Amino acid sequence: MISFKNDYSEGAHPRILEALTRHNFEQSDGYGCDEGCARARALILDAVRDRSCDVHFLVGGTQVNLCLIAHALRPHEAAVSAGGGHINVHETGAIEATGHKVLTRPAPDGKLTPALVAQVLEEHTDEHMVRPGLVYVSHPTEVGTLYTKQELEALSSFCRERGLPLYLDGARLSSALAAPGNDLELPDICRLTDAFYLGGTKCGALFGEALIIRDETLKRDFRFIQKQRGALLAKGFLLGIQFEELLRDGLYYELGAHANAMAEQLRGGIRGMGYSFAPETRTNQLFPRLPDGVVEALSQDYAFELWAKGGDKQSVIRLVTSWATKEENVARFLEDLQRLSR
Repeated sequence: MISFKNDYSEGAHPRILEALTRHNFEQSDGYGCDEGCARARALILDAVRDRSCDVHFLVGGTQVNLCLIAHALRPHEAAVSAGGGHINVHETGAIEATGHKVLTRPAPDGKLTPALVAQVLEEHTDEHMVRPGLVYVSHPTEVGTLYTKQELEALSSFCRERGLPLYLDGARLSSALAAPGNDLELPDICRLTDAFYLGGTKCGALFGEALIIRDETLKRDFRFIQKQRGALLAKGFLLGIQFEELLRDGLYYELGAHANAMAEQLRGGIRGMGYSFAPETRTNQLFPRLPDGVVEALSQDYAFELWAKGGDKQSVIRLVTSWATKEENVARFLEDLQRLSR
């Protein structure tokens, strides 16, 4: 069985495993207070070109989202998200479990706009409703689309005018940064948001995410929240080792570029057979629309997500490539799809 189900099916990039082995018998301070985490923080601050930011290392994306959002919101406040946003559909109510609602608007392309956020604000006007207190986006979005610099600038400006922190989920940020047509760089994302994170779990790390906080209010007492939520890892040095290796000489971007290149090969081959995508993407997630019979036959040898029933005996599936996807597995998938499509 060849998996295109997600981008965390494999263990870790060999360089990360080598680094972990190299440092294995070193004795380090815990909870992210070690020299390795300090070096990784310095590399991240250099990359975002803002040394005033705080950097915190956590284990997984849902953990980062619930810690940051619970920290940012007062008890009567809610997060605003696109309807398909990860915090709304794929985190088992983690945000709601902290006591905060997620307020949503349909966004077929996965992207929030100032107009959509304004609709939420207009509907929550007094003390009989929760008050929108934070705006959540991801880059790429849950459906693999990208914000342009102009779009993120407009959203950032709107949020600052309304006093709303803007938080960006970067679980697949390496893919976004390396995607053709992307015009957002790390310093742009840092400048335009109040907090965001660099995803490691989906970019060759064994586990781990690096949260960058720019807003002074959000910086205050975050480690207390992190500890209270069970997110302050005792062996935090394991996170520092991994992010130091990812950021040391551009490996983070290389792995995102590889995942995108494998997706582009899939994309070109599938399109060449006459199939369409819903939606079109340039990152490592693809959503081809295929006949149900072809989907069923492919599922015997390949793992992937059934994303949506498209009608007319067709379905949309999700294919995800990773830092470790092999070119021969992409070629095999396309050969089998060609054979089944005849």
